[in-house]
Amino acid sequence: MEKIQHDDSSKLFVPDFLIIGAQKCGTTSLYNYLIQHPQIIPAQTKEIHFFDIHFNKGWEWYCRQFPLALKPKENGITGEASPYYIFHPHAPNRIFDLMPKVKLIILLRNPVDRAYSHYHLIGRMGKETLSFKAAIQKEESRLKPELKRMLENENYHSTTYQYYSYLARGRYVEQLKTWMNLFPKEQFLIIQSEEFYCNPANTFQRVLEFLGLPRYDLTYYKKDNNGDYPELDLQLRNELAEYFKPFNLELYKYLGADFGW
Repeated sequence: MEKIQHDDSSKLFVPDFLIIGAQKCGTTSLYNYLIQHPQIIPAQTKEIHFFDIHFNKGWEWYCRQFPLALKPKENGITGEASPYYIFHPHAPNRIFDLMPKVKLIILLRNPVDRAYSHYHLIGRMGKETLSFKAAIQKEESRLKPELKRMLENENYHSTTYQYYSYLARGRYVEQLKTWMNLFPKEQFLIIQSEEFYCNPANTFQRVLEFLGLPRYDLTYYKKDNNGDYPELDLQLRNELAEYFKPFNLELYKYLGADFGW
């Protein structure tokens, strides 16, 4: 971990890695696996949301969200997972300005499944009253003015933009291009969620290798935040698959990997 020395002689630690998204793609499960590794020191909470929601609290506040890092284990590292980062318009530049060498982990799920899971999450929170079809039809009119306000005022926090971005968050290639225009590609590890769900042990080892850590096997790979909701109507699923098709094809070309969505 990189130490930052401040005027009060306290030592704060810059996170070595961030899981930046995407939401509803397995970030909680992956983070919970990682913090079981003996050389990974957990943050005070999985989702600190500094670079998207709490940026006005300041850099030292953020660093102090890693309290156990004050007594690091030998060769220990630390990090957090805030899946709104990948989608937030200001997060990429904020992170690059403060942590240009941080390692970035991204999980990507079939955007149709991701959107539907996201919708039910917001519904369980009591924040969505529309049907899924009505919500995605209304999405652009909900988000467009909020994004404008966010771009005009960096301190403006829009729960509308955060909650109701069902389709927009699944246009992954738009977001990745923004991030990869700032950070070199070798600082990213991109994981397909479906592969992670099918074989979490193998994916976990890939992440440890990316982080420069020795192999570590867990006894049990629990899947967190499982949602229980009805299957998506087949006609609407097919319509959304067509909607996402050009974005997915552009993503495959950009990354040189076909996720088969």
